[in-house]
Amino acid sequence: MNPVEALKNELREITDLKGAVALMHWDMETYMPPGGAKARARQVAMLEALAHERFIGEGVSKPLGELVDLDSGELLNGADDETSRLVKEIWKDYHRAAALPTEFVEKMSQTTSLAQPVWVEARKKNDFNMFAPHLEKIISLKYKEIEYLGIKGTPYDTLLDEYEPGVTTADIDVLFGALKKELVPMVKAISDSGIETKQEILLQYYDPRKQWEFSELILKEMHYDFNCGRQDKAAHPFSTSFHPTDARITTRVNDNNLMYCLSSSIHEGGHALYEQGLDQEWYGTPFCEAISYGIHESQSRLWENLVGLSKPFWEYYFPKLQKVFPENLSDVSLDDFYIAVNTVKPDLIRTEADEITYNLHIMLRYEIEQMIINDSVEVSALPEIWNNKMEEYLGITPPSDADGVLQDVHWSHGSFGYFPTYALGNLYNIIMFNKAKEELPNMAKDCREGNFLPLRNWLKDNIHIVGRRQTAKEMIKYMYGQDLSSQPFIDYLKKKYSEIYPI
Repeated sequence: MNPVEALKNELREITDLKGAVALMHWDMETYMPPGGAKARARQVAMLEALAHERFIGEGVSKPLGELVDLDSGELLNGADDETSRLVKEIWKDYHRAAALPTEFVEKMSQTTSLAQPVWVEARKKNDFNMFAPHLEKIISLKYKEIEYLGIKGTPYDTLLDEYEPGVTTADIDVLFGALKKELVPMVKAISDSGIETKQEILLQYYDPRKQWEFSELILKEMHYDFNCGRQDKAAHPFSTSFHPTDARITTRVNDNNLMYCLSSSIHEGGHALYEQGLDQEWYGTPFCEAISYGIHESQSRLWENLVGLSKPFWEYYFPKLQKVFPENLSDVSLDDFYIAVNTVKPDLIRTEADEITYNLHIMLRYEIEQMIINDSVEVSALPEIWNNKMEEYLGITPPSDADGVLQDVHWSHGSFGYFPTYALGNLYNIIMFNKAKEELPNMAKDCREGNFLPLRNWLKDNIHIVGRRQTAKEMIKYMYGQDLSSQPFIDYLKKKYSEIYPI
């Protein structure tokens, strides 16, 4: 067997192991009884360790070593462009994994698996002190991880590279700086305008069962394949995938906030469409994986915002929604509803934030994570730092830690470096959306008629099926004609929201 085929076979089996781990995590956050947490943490850690051992073992290193210098990543033999790209991407993953001892991987897995249910309980009880010891352990392990991997620019850059390869804090600082310069005065102008939207339309009792059914209707019409996926409830909405034929999402329902469920379902549905659109032929390899977390977030944010908050989208769905909730919406106009779902107002919760203030939520988390990783700020100081940053960026102070430092699940997973990818996703997706509009001139008309198949197919053909054959930078350069910039996103916000507010 040639080394490429040997690699593909070994990687498929390793990915199967990782799929079992992902299934256990999905169960932990959906149906697992609380009493199972310790046993599940041990089970997950064992499988994570086994997958890691397989990945850095001879089954990968031997055939990979026939194709590339394992120390430098330099290709040893001539190969076509596709094979060369595949081998380089496998080597990147191998090189990073080989730097981490199996014992460390197992410990990190067990620590985060134990932390996640504690975070859920701590948030319910508004008790940061309950979660703090677990967070301290996780941060200590992240410091150790950086030691193993080596510092790339700054310690935080080392962690960021896992989620957005090739992007540095220096890159993000430029992009976020340009965003902040425009967004802060934009938010102030809107706040000072005195314009009141009819947000009460959304903030009343809506039958949770009907909300759920409507969210699944939207998902089906987005062409999320329920034969290869499902929707469940979780404390913090997320998506997961075990194979392109099994990509699942979760959401949560608020009886008194209509968009809570709908927005989360559309967002996670965007993630799942990406996973269902990956190239099954290359399962187990980088060619059946998302380019980066930022590109993944671009898909969820594209469907949630560029589609799900658009006028054409609601021209199609609002009459349907009126029929489902006549007692709430029969006397409401489309324009009032559209403006209500696009209200710009500083909010405590990131996942409920509007398109403009959302990015400020990300910036404050980005800054806090750098303080934790680069400056070793104490965990005990985080609630106060969080509240101060909220006041600085959004002009509001969380009344509780549940609505402040405890609101996101990411740190319980050890996902330091993840948050910037949400804002990068916003910058990526408008470039992708503009390109799609060029090539799909009837897209607005299609959306107005509930025909989302052309857009779904365009995203699949131009982004999903690509896998890691391109980097995020290469894809954006191809679609935009230049390097990533904040300007297209700023232009989009100004055009859209100047029709609602004097900005």
